[in-house]
Amino acid sequence: MKKKICAILAGVFLMAIALNGCGSKEAPETEGSKQESKKLKVGLSMNTLNNPFFVAVKEGAEAQAKESGIELIVSDAQNNPSQQLADVENLISQKPDVLILDPADSDAIVQAVKKANEAKIAVFTIDRQANGGEVLTHIGFDAIKSGNIAGEYLAKALNGKGKVVEIQGILGTNVAQDRSKGFNEAIAKYPDIEIIAKQSANFDRGQALNVMENILQANPEIDGIYAANDEMVMGALSAVEAAGRLDKINMIGCDAIDPALEAIKQGKLEATIAEPPFFLGKEAIITAEKIAKGESVEESVILPSNLVTKENIDQIKTR
Repeated sequence: MKKKICAILAGVFLMAIALNGCGSKEAPETEGSKQESKKLKVGLSMNTLNNPFFVAVKEGAEAQAKESGIELIVSDAQNNPSQQLADVENLISQKPDVLILDPADSDAIVQAVKKANEAKIAVFTIDRQANGGEVLTHIGFDAIKSGNIAGEYLAKALNGKGKVVEIQGILGTNVAQDRSKGFNEAIAKYPDIEIIAKQSANFDRGQALNVMENILQANPEIDGIYAANDEMVMGALSAVEAAGRLDKINMIGCDAIDPALEAIKQGKLEATIAEPPFFLGKEAIITAEKIAKGESVEESVILPSNLVTKENIDQIKTR
């Protein structure tokens, strides 16, 4: 049976933004900052829209753009770095005041950042960082902290001993790397917990289902699962439920997308980490508007992450 979880609630998700950077950057003078009376135009290059998390990012951006009277142009790279470069080139041709990039790959996006730099278009990243080029800011969540919260949660839920599985994201992204780093650092504090399998499922539900099916077949004893996003934890949950082991394995995901929250309410999933994407999208547009108006912005904006369980789920605000 699942071990009873100790009181480890991380509290209600707060919209107070923690600013973490080496100071602020002045936005370059754009047509938007010269002519504040004209309607601002913002380009948003999404890495994919085939994932509820990123759909919610887009919806948050659209909601804030509508509220602020901003023209928002959105593209979908379908998780393809080459397509994202083409998308960015197309967005640049439309002469936006600001360009927002949600990278499919932290290295591959560098070329797109440099093209925006050459075109003298203000550019910044959200969620996943760029490993080069000049960006004015990065807005996202502390992925190491997120992984650490997940590791500590599982360790305490399992009373400091057991066998666990880690399902990783797209390893070419800093988010996947950092969530894994945070999780492994937390688990390393507990010598009686063994990570018996770790494998990437590329933040994809279907891949996570297949990965988890194989791991379940090879490992008759599994006590806990950490999946680096909720899409993957939902895939893993399907595999665990089909194997009849739902009452034996404690699972935690990350992002707090609606399907995961519903699974927690139903008692099928134990926990997730709240990193509400809708608010990420809204904050991206708020920041883009500041940049377009010539206001300074922080080099890094870190949004809060919190543990969500059945005990505090009704207090969590995701929109």
